[in-house]
Amino acid sequence: MPAGRLRRDWRPLTSPQLGREVTAPYPTETGETTMDMLNTFCGVDRDRRGVVRLTICNAGSLNILGSAVINGVREGLEALAAEPQIRVLVLAGQSEKSMIGGADIKEMAGLDQRSAEAFITRLRDLCEAVRAFPAPVIARMPGWCLGGGLEVAAACDFRIAAHDAKFGMPEVKVGIPSVIHAALLPRLIGWGRARWLVMTAENIDAPTALAWGLIDVVAPEGGLDAAVEHTVKALLECGPEALRSQKALLRQWEELPLQESVNLSIGVFGRSFLTDEPHRLMQGFIDRKR
Repeated sequence: MPAGRLRRDWRPLTSPQLGREVTAPYPTETGETTMDMLNTFCGVDRDRRGVVRLTICNAGSLNILGSAVINGVREGLEALAAEPQIRVLVLAGQSEKSMIGGADIKEMAGLDQRSAEAFITRLRDLCEAVRAFPAPVIARMPGWCLGGGLEVAAACDFRIAAHDAKFGMPEVKVGIPSVIHAALLPRLIGWGRARWLVMTAENIDAPTALAWGLIDVVAPEGGLDAAVEHTVKALLECGPEALRSQKALLRQWEELPLQESVNLSIGVFGRSFLTDEPHRLMQGFIDRKR
């Protein structure tokens, strides 16, 4: 079984205590299947390369985002963000039905204006924790990715989907608009296609999502983890400090006028030479070419 592949015989986790190791669906490098639980909803798998898989746990078969799950995953992301040795983060769900199926409609059905704003603020903070994570974040996307789940995925740096994955923004069908990080969609796929997604509420398949630019890779059948690993390896070939700087710059480029973006980059480039990474990697490149 490829590293990181979901076992078919996994059993749902049941409210583990903080920091306890429990049976988990992802094998380690030794073949054992243990996962460190940061909290009830946030499991972490690490390997020696600095690659971390964050698994959303105990959120139902479709990994639905209720308030408790949102808070747990955000807290896990914020804790991991403080670890400079992390080079790549893979965001995954506990089942193969979905990375995140969407926000919890049962919870939202009981909201009023004040509690609705509090709920969507929590979801915004989760998406921002993903977007602000200092290392590259890959969304591993089997099955369904809808509504709030697609907003979380849009906040990731890379989106890698199974061949039969489905995507949609169904909010208007249940009487609410698509908000918060749905605002990233026009930047990813253009205004016309973003308008189509959020106003028709119709779903699209993986090939369509790839053609639109909503996702980066469609894996062949049975090849989702291999496709994720291919991108992981590409990222690991890059300088880790350079990648963190590049991610931070990209986020600022999204928000700043062009001239400010250009000028901001000069200082970031200079500060990269405060570490040994440019000299070491450049010299390695030069030596390899001799």
